Amino acid sequence: MAAVRRKFGDEYQAVGPAGGGARRERQRFVDKNGRCNVQHGNLGGESSRYLSDLFTTLVDLKWRWNLLIFLLTYTVAWLVMASMWWGIAYLRGDLHRAHDDTYSPCVANVYNFPSAFLFFIETEATIGYGHRYITERCPEGIVLFLFQSLLGSIVDAFLIGCMFIKMSQPKKRAETLMFSRAAVVSQRDGKLCLMFRVGNLRNSHMVSAQIRCKLIKSRQTPEGEFLPLDQCELDVGFGTGADQLFLVSPLTICHEINSKSPFFCLSQRSLRSEQFEIVVILEGIVETTGMTCQARTSYTEDEVLWGHRFLPVMSLEDGFFRVDYSQFHATFEVPTPPYSVKEQEENLSLSSSLNSPIDNNKTRREKVCSLDCIDIAGEKNKLPFKLQKISSRKEDLPRRALRMSSSNTGKTCSTGDLLNIQEMSPISNGEDGDERIQLKALKMNAEA
Repeated sequence: MAAVRRKFGDEYQAVGPAGGGARRERQRFVDKNGRCNVQHGNLGGESSRYLSDLFTTLVDLKWRWNLLIFLLTYTVAWLVMASMWWGIAYLRGDLHRAHDDTYSPCVANVYNFPSAFLFFIETEATIGYGHRYITERCPEGIVLFLFQSLLGSIVDAFLIGCMFIKMSQPKKRAETLMFSRAAVVSQRDGKLCLMFRVGNLRNSHMVSAQIRCKLIKSRQTPEGEFLPLDQCELDVGFGTGADQLFLVSPLTICHEINSKSPFFCLSQRSLRSEQFEIVVILEGIVETTGMTCQARTSYTEDEVLWGHRFLPVMSLEDGFFRVDYSQFHATFEVPTPPYSVKEQEENLSLSSSLNSPIDNNKTRREKVCSLDCIDIAGEKNKLPFKLQKISSRKEDLPRRALRMSSSNTGKTCSTGDLLNIQEMSPISNGEDGDERIQLKALKMNAEA
């Protein structure tokens, strides 16, 4: 902290993410942990769509419901199959002649329901203790055995596959991806920017990490249509490739506020009365599993700090770079104009127009002179050769007069002066006219 003060000055003060003020709570569209606060209701007959995709429905359920379905499915399946084996033994009369050595039952040593249940478990789990077994004189037992094997394989594949997919989901990988608690607005490279920070706590990398931002804000169209929670894209470097992250150390994501930004009219004063939410979505491939992971967070208007900047967290140690995550969320104040980018551009254009009226008049005069010269040259080229020669003699007179006046006074003549001199030039070709023009030019020079 002392190094920061020495570098930036004593007027900078590190503050917390909330800026020391009271935060007003309101309903979020996306929580800070990434959970979306949206519930679907009044589905009616559309609820049957969940059963058409039963596998995804089971995967999306919470863990307690998954475990309950897992236990109930196996328990019911075992009890039903054990009841079927007991039913075969009961219908064949094996239960009453179980201890008769001369009788050949369907399943040996099955004489009650517990023994039938144990036989099913030994067969399903391929334990095979050898005490209970199917005899060749029981075709219905052979058919039931085949049905049990097929049904058991289907149930195992469905439930174990569902549990495996749920355990291997990379949702928990998002717990080690950090976002700053607050976003800041300050100048970077002379431009007003909205910034926030992301970090990766694990040493394993996020392959092809990409970040996107959405502005959630209700608005009304010019036609009067009200759009609740309208989504607008925030550019965080899509055109330049800055949205593709190499997330080895904490990075500061920057959104430049310009004429194309939704925050073009946002100022420090209007920020207090605005109501919006910025949703940040970070996607990447987990290096260890190869599965896509997505981490989300959001920033409301009271979590955007105007005139702040993040504290540096990187330091160079002996042979490596060290990241201090204790300063990950810390910010400090920096001088930032309280005006919006729109107001700054309007003030800049107004000041530039007030400071350069003479230059504008001079530029306009030069354009008129150039256009007059072009018109005179064009008309001259249209005349025959003899007339061009005569007109060139006439044009030399005002030019000489102009050279005389410019050499004495050092002023540049305007289009009006050129026209006055052309009016003084006589139509005749006599030398008297030349002398009169020179005398008038000298007179005008003296008066000037």
